[in-house]
Amino acid sequence: MQLGLKLAAEAFGPKELVRQAVRAEQVGFDFVEMSDHFHPWLDNQGHSPFAWTVLGTIAARTEKIGLATGVTCPIIRYHPAIIAQAAATTALVSDGRFTLGIGSGERLNEHVVGHEFPPVLIRQQMLREALEIIRLLWRGGYRNYYGEFLELSDARVFDLPETPPVIAVAAGGPSAAKIAAELGDGLFATEPDPALVQAFEREGGSGPRYIEVGVAYADNDREGAEAALSTNRWMTGGWKVMSELPNPANFDAASSTVRTEDMLDSLVCGNDPQRYVGAVRKAVDAGFDHIVLMNAGPDIDAFLDFYSSELQPLLRS
Repeated sequence: MQLGLKLAAEAFGPKELVRQAVRAEQVGFDFVEMSDHFHPWLDNQGHSPFAWTVLGTIAARTEKIGLATGVTCPIIRYHPAIIAQAAATTALVSDGRFTLGIGSGERLNEHVVGHEFPPVLIRQQMLREALEIIRLLWRGGYRNYYGEFLELSDARVFDLPETPPVIAVAAGGPSAAKIAAELGDGLFATEPDPALVQAFEREGGSGPRYIEVGVAYADNDREGAEAALSTNRWMTGGWKVMSELPNPANFDAASSTVRTEDMLDSLVCGNDPQRYVGAVRKAVDAGFDHIVLMNAGPDIDAFLDFYSSELQPLLRS
């Protein structure tokens, strides 16, 4: 099992994210994972820096901690050739510490370039083609690709690591888990659903299995839940809502009836380490081995101190 910290790129600016990653290495996290968004979920989160600049800076400021995107969408806002180049470069500057998390994206971030956000079945077909293009470019040399949705014309990535980055493919159901097994090196999920791991393995998948565990560290449960309500209430809508709404204002409206009690039900809130251990154990029992703690509490440094002094020893044992 490896333990990671989610860098909330929607809630913090680029320099602060780098500082948090440095601290995460100091307190013993195995890796950090950050989203690759154009918009935050809610306007009051207030941030959304360019992920690849932040990742490169983290690589330069750290020595051993792993880096991952959670996740990048390589089908609309980015062409997969650009992601193939960006991931290869990040792997080089981090000395092989980078994992490319890939998924089919959200309208929130992809509509900004003026293209229609297609239905999920089309997005998954596009994701399959994008993964084939990335794999093709990582083989070296000049490459061409002509798919139903995506094309590549006489392109070459010149700077390639000796070992390509691990690709962890996000899945919310069996069809995406099949893509992860066929074209990825690992699985990425946001719910501790053992059926996802089973579908991934049934199709021949192996490698790391990433899962996000939502927490809200604070001096008491209610304080944590209230902080999460302010910035993270969007998460209660479920993926079918999260993938389809176009702007932070829509997420604000869609989550306007969420209550503090709903956040208490959705996250591990407060400062009882045994409850955090229970949430991680549930994820491990579901078959996941790369556990990402996603803190929505009011004080990130207090959470990191708590992780270092109380939580990590319990989790490691």
